[in-house]
Amino acid sequence: MPFAKPMVIATSLCSEHKFSKQTVDVLELIAGQGIKGDAHCGVTVKHRSRVAKGHSMPNLRQVHLIHSELHAELFAAGFKVGPGVMGENITTQGVDLLKLPVGTILRLGEEAVIWITGLRNPCKQLDDYQQGLTQAVLDRDDNNNLVRKAGVMALVLEGGIVQAGDRIIVELPPLPHRPLEKV
Repeated sequence: MPFAKPMVIATSLCSEHKFSKQTVDVLELIAGQGIKGDAHCGVTVKHRSRVAKGHSMPNLRQVHLIHSELHAELFAAGFKVGPGVMGENITTQGVDLLKLPVGTILRLGEEAVIWITGLRNPCKQLDDYQQGLTQAVLDRDDNNNLVRKAGVMALVLEGGIVQAGDRIIVELPPLPHRPLEKV
């Protein structure tokens, strides 16, 4: 299926560590921090599993993005998903997020700039939300390597307001490209 015009479809946040995030009209991205008002905002790790390993580790997961094309795939398979449901902050359209290399820059709207750090590793919370969802966002490639489809994570390089309908400009890093790994 060809990808449509690259744009933001929805924005979501939650001030508490919950699985799903509430869809909101706008997000305020803060350079080096993440999303104002979101539980994962900060220079050091905020995700509970990462904090348990060491609270002073850098936060490479300030922003979580999922492509709406994944939502469509999961919906067709019988899952009840939509923007924010799987914990993402930004739902995109027209960007093959999972194929981007580490260090890709996404320009969102007029000012915000984020830097892609890696893949979201699907967790048990997906099955707590809807049985079988974890397996649905995992796959195998032609070489039997595990493929994680639950979105990508990013750092905020330049702050700004992001909202549904904003354009996305993709800037690939210099060659050689490194494939995304879980962060």
